[in-house]
Amino acid sequence: MSAKPPDEFVNFVAMDVNPVILSIPIFLVLIGAEVLYDRIKNRHMYRLNDAVTNISCGIVEQVTGLFAKVFTVAAYHVIFVNFALFEIPNTWYFWLLAFLGVDFFYYWAHRMSHQVNFMWLGHVVHHQSEDYNLSVALRQSTFQKIFTFYFYFPMALLGFPTEWFLLLGAYNLLYQFWIHTEVIGYLGPFEYIFNTPSHHRVHHGRDPKYIDKNHGGTLIIWDRLFGTFAKEEETPTYGITKPTESFNAVYANIKPFRELWDEMKQLPGWRNKLMLALKPPGWWPDSMGGFRKPPPVVKATYKKFDVQLSQQESYYLFAQYLFILGGTAWFLFGVANFSWPVITVLALAVIYSVMSLGLMFEKRSYSVRVEGIRLVISAAVMVWALMPLTGAVAAIGMALAYLLASAAGLWYISAKPPLAHAA
Repeated sequence: MSAKPPDEFVNFVAMDVNPVILSIPIFLVLIGAEVLYDRIKNRHMYRLNDAVTNISCGIVEQVTGLFAKVFTVAAYHVIFVNFALFEIPNTWYFWLLAFLGVDFFYYWAHRMSHQVNFMWLGHVVHHQSEDYNLSVALRQSTFQKIFTFYFYFPMALLGFPTEWFLLLGAYNLLYQFWIHTEVIGYLGPFEYIFNTPSHHRVHHGRDPKYIDKNHGGTLIIWDRLFGTFAKEEETPTYGITKPTESFNAVYANIKPFRELWDEMKQLPGWRNKLMLALKPPGWWPDSMGGFRKPPPVVKATYKKFDVQLSQQESYYLFAQYLFILGGTAWFLFGVANFSWPVITVLALAVIYSVMSLGLMFEKRSYSVRVEGIRLVISAAVMVWALMPLTGAVAAIGMALAYLLASAAGLWYISAKPPLAHAA
């Protein structure tokens, strides 16, 4: 395969090859179907605030990934073009070998993301939800790629083309969507080779017996081979040992860094601080008590983080989130048509939008002001986006209609006596 020119490669990485973005409508349809099943069966698998936060984390990861992949995938491509040892022929058996390679190195990247503190920073977001449903699959960390992209460099050295790596990596991620569910039970012999909902429920458990188990992507054989497999027994308690207690997707990505920094400040000497970054979560110097075991889960008294909203507040936030989802889909599907300055502005607008709704879900004292600014920003983006299609008058009219209707709804819910908000 001939190397792509730099500008062409940037577009190839950031825009042209992204099966995950193409799958977004399917994801949302399947989540909707699971929500409907949940309501019919009264399983209580979904909460609006948690599900919106999960999808919001995925949105933030996708829009920031437009920038991150230019560097992380470019590094793979540079090694492939300049240092590949072999020229891999385009045959089915080498595609199969590439699939096994991607899954194998994913296992080790994933396992180390649980066993090295600074790498956990790039993965912990995916485990923060205290629910377990298809929306959790979309809860991805903004910083995951930064901490794990180099695990796949051996494949570039062996000569597996960048396109293969991207497509098979995307497949590995897409496969894992369906295993984030409580609807599907044990699947018999399939469980011996492939990752399944049962195996992955264990992986998301915060119960001490389940922590750091079942790291596989598509295949579970790596866990069986390397001693990290655990079978699902009792229903796991989902989440992390130090609950995030936030519905703000931006804060969810930042809080782990703040917590690790706060821990470092408690330790004497640079050696201890460095060891903390390189050791597993829970590590502590022997002189200060040693390793801190994860606390047991007392299921009888355990309560999920929640903030009660009125029915009107829920309707407002759900409607606004549908608007944000539509705008984000328009942005991601059309990103190849925008310049990088425009992409940057739109990405910041999307990130601000999901942050604003997260603050509203938490009923923060300043959330109404932040949301008011978001409405103005959204209306301005609407005018800019619609003007080439409808003309200036129609675009301004539709944006004003949205702004006035949303502002009226915001005023109505904020004028009602507030419920207790999050601390």
